[in-house]
Amino acid sequence: AIVGEDGKMLPTGQAGEIAGYGAGIMDGYYKRDAMTQDLIWRDARGRSFIRSGDIGQLDEAGFLTLVDRKKDMIISGGFNVFPKDLEEVIGEHPAVFDVAVSGVADERWGETPRALVIPKSDKQPSTALAIEITNWANQRLAKHQRIGETRFMDDFPRNALGKVLKKNLRNSSANS
Repeated sequence: AIVGEDGKMLPTGQAGEIAGYGAGIMDGYYKRDAMTQDLIWRDARGRSFIRSGDIGQLDEAGFLTLVDRKKDMIISGGFNVFPKDLEEVIGEHPAVFDVAVSGVADERWGETPRALVIPKSDKQPSTALAIEITNWANQRLAKHQRIGETRFMDDFPRNALGKVLKKNLRNSSANS
């Protein structure tokens, strides 16, 4: 099931949190009632679903498309902004080797996207290049998706499978 912020099942084509059920589903966390309440979602028939923490959407044929992680989603001016969408655009810039986008606090919008970029080896990080990437990306992004700034990094923290550890990026000095 795809579940909206209001706890209701969303129609086909709309993005929301993925929840699943099946035989052997866990009953909850041991002695952690509050965590269990946050984890469990019940449908109209009373079946217990486990919230995945992933954002996805179902198409007309019932196929699931993963959109992003819920905790990585940026809420800017009341709009849901998925970092993956921005990363796909920014990654097309000729100076960008790799990119990760995260939200940072913003007085006006609540959060605003920030691009963390590893430049290609033949590009020197500079203020001018950061402004160029920011402007280039913002010309291609929707108004509510526009990045506030671009910062450069030498590398991203990654797990054993090579996936960028965005939690570490959000907590790093690159995001301060």
